[in-house]
Amino acid sequence: MQKHSIILLESNTAILGQMKDLLKDSEDFSLLHCGEDGDEGIKYILEHKPDVVVVSMFLKGADGYTVMQNIRKISPSTKIIATGIANDSLIERAMREGAVYYLIKPFSVVSALERIREILSENADKRVQMDVVKKKAVSLDEKISEIFVSIGIPPHIKGYGYLREGIKMTVDDPCIINRVTKELYPGIASKYDTTPSKVERAIRHAIEVAW
Repeated sequence: MQKHSIILLESNTAILGQMKDLLKDSEDFSLLHCGEDGDEGIKYILEHKPDVVVVSMFLKGADGYTVMQNIRKISPSTKIIATGIANDSLIERAMREGAVYYLIKPFSVVSALERIREILSENADKRVQMDVVKKKAVSLDEKISEIFVSIGIPPHIKGYGYLREGIKMTVDDPCIINRVTKELYPGIASKYDTTPSKVERAIRHAIEVAW
């Protein structure tokens, strides 16, 4: 069986690890590179010109849109599968940049791989390839992600995760916002095995980045 060459560029470490393991055990895919750095990914795409690239919208270095623009220039036959949150503007831009499909997070990596197989199939209907499965952002995580995207907080910095956790804690216990230094920061620090002062500095940095 001829294997499809694939490059995986994903900012979510859990998804990255799951897809990496799944692809390594696959009989019909050859994983050429996986990581979360867009600049590094572009180098591998230029060298190998893979059959498919799975690319997250938010990466270290070059973002997903920059990666897609480079793919169109250096390897136009490569199929682009974009991944990201449920946001119409993000989805529409990804499609304009050449994505044939958009996987909305969170998603099942097993189902995602099956969808990629369908898209790569010689008999795949072109109209099916251009379909985008959209759903409403119903989870708190998705709502937080949409807000962070809109104000410009990148997901690769530490403050992103700390802010996300702080918001979830505040939703569960609104009064904790009045006990930021005594309970909120220590609670976040405990989950991430760090110190409250480091949590505060990282959150301040995230806000400065957005500002």
